Amino acid sequence: MKLFYEITYRYFRAPWDLGPRRELVEAVESSRIQPCKTIDLGCGTASNAIFLAQHGFDVTGTDYSPAAIALCRERGAAAGVSVQWLEDDLTNLQHVKGTFDLLVDWGVYDDLSQTDRQAYLRNVLPLTHAQSQFLIYVHQWPPRWWEKRLPRLFGTISLRPGEIQADFGPYFEIETLTERRLSGYIAGEAVYLMTRKGGSP
Repeated sequence: MKLFYEITYRYFRAPWDLGPRRELVEAVESSRIQPCKTIDLGCGTASNAIFLAQHGFDVTGTDYSPAAIALCRERGAAAGVSVQWLEDDLTNLQHVKGTFDLLVDWGVYDDLSQTDRQAYLRNVLPLTHAQSQFLIYVHQWPPRWWEKRLPRLFGTISLRPGEIQADFGPYFEIETLTERRLSGYIAGEAVYLMTRKGGSP
């Protein structure tokens, strides 16, 4: 999977390279989310991190693809923003330290195996504190008949409805911002805004 992203970011324009995402833009522009110490988990094309930095956020962007981090540094410099770009693996963090007021994940968690999701939670929860906000986007739909029968070649691709609540509910209050069904291979998506409950990770 890492090789897929490395090749994509190094040699192509990723199909998800669409600029800052709508729900994030709306939350910031409405002041629902205000400038704070932020980490973009899987910063990829840099769009969300750059948008946040342009709106007064103190941003760290991390990705496990060296090519993605190189692209982020190039785009961040071109945009004239100050972002700390770190190459790191969300299932085994080595370089990201401290806690953040806002965490943003646009399409990492749903791309992980069940084992890697557990590792992600072990590594990412310590980056939060009571009242940290977490904006997460996932592909989400009930599995179609052929998805139940065929092995998935690239991660898990999607979550089933209710999995975010099951996985994150013990730690966060969860608000659904968007749930929509789509036609085509990507059959649905959802965006959740979560607020960390009190207590230790």
